Amino acid sequence: MRVRLGDVCEIINGFAFKSEKYVDNGMRIIRITNVQNGYIEDNSPVFYPLNSIEAKKYELFEGDILISLTGNVGRVGMVTDEFLPATLNQRVGCLRVNNNEINEEYLFHFLNTNFFEQKCIESSKGIAQKNMSTEWLKNYEIKLLPMKVQKNIVNTLNKINNLIESRQQQLKKLDELVKSRFIEMFGDPVKNPYGFKKVALSELADIKIGPFGSLLHKEDYMCGGHPILNPSHIVNGKIVPDNHLTISDEKYNELEAYHLNIGDVIMGRRGEMGRCAVITSKGFLCGTGSLLIRSKGEVTADYIQKIISFPSFKKVIEDLAVGQTMLNLNVPIVSMFQIIKPPIEVQNNYYTFVEQTNKSKLEIQKSLDKLEILKKSLMQQYFG
Repeated sequence: MRVRLGDVCEIINGFAFKSEKYVDNGMRIIRITNVQNGYIEDNSPVFYPLNSIEAKKYELFEGDILISLTGNVGRVGMVTDEFLPATLNQRVGCLRVNNNEINEEYLFHFLNTNFFEQKCIESSKGIAQKNMSTEWLKNYEIKLLPMKVQKNIVNTLNKINNLIESRQQQLKKLDELVKSRFIEMFGDPVKNPYGFKKVALSELADIKIGPFGSLLHKEDYMCGGHPILNPSHIVNGKIVPDNHLTISDEKYNELEAYHLNIGDVIMGRRGEMGRCAVITSKGFLCGTGSLLIRSKGEVTADYIQKIISFPSFKKVIEDLAVGQTMLNLNVPIVSMFQIIKPPIEVQNNYYTFVEQTNKSKLEIQKSLDKLEILKKSLMQQYFG
């Protein structure tokens, strides 16, 4: 049996809240940037007055399913208690189950499939920026299984998700351990409490900006090719590529000068300063909004990334950046970054520790990859 989403859910579009009315504490505004693939993330929350009529009208509740309607359309996340009280911003859709024949978690898992996301993209209008309509959502049909079957599917997928989250937490703790070891051995790289020698980053690495508009056009973008990495794809020191912002093999080969190699550092050059990550796999292209930093061999990529992303160093970068409406970096500015250069034996002790930690991370990552493959297989079986 198949049913329309509009027959089992109330589907709501958000409101354009005015930024001048934001307050320090109140009702959290869930914006489109907060809706990621399968979860809601809000590291920089904004709030609206609790007594606001608009905020109350668009109030969210635990179990609401949110979906992005603009840009990276079709991303879904479920509202949990930690985000409440909250209200819905414009261009974010809310699906609120109002039929006892469907389990809200079953619906969430269905909507969180690559298949459904692709359908959202295909339904959207716009070239420069995709826009999806809530009317299309209301008319979209889904498979309605018996409630017992729905609950069994939810239980299985939740167990796998819990295991995946456990492995991710293990990796996160190892990353935090490496950060702690860095501080222990080198201290604050700006204050330089151990009095290490400082050199310009250009002495330690080659630096290049990604291709400009004359080399890369919007019509070159496709789905499922080589990912282009711009600042928005660097999140908490990790690469989070967008499968819809990619280029073909032919275009990728044409832009060989901007290929990101394993061991390179990619750094955002506009917006949030200090956003950077180490490249750990092949096939990525440095985007226009990013800088490629390639070590000459005296220090590792991990070392460069740790310094640039250090809180006090971020402040230094902000002071050096140019631009009024949006901070920007260029090669001359980045080349002059002053980087501490400890004696080689101190560096080697740190690198040995990182290498040992990476071996542990590799085993956990293998387990995580197997779980991801299993989940993908089950999602295909249940919803494909």
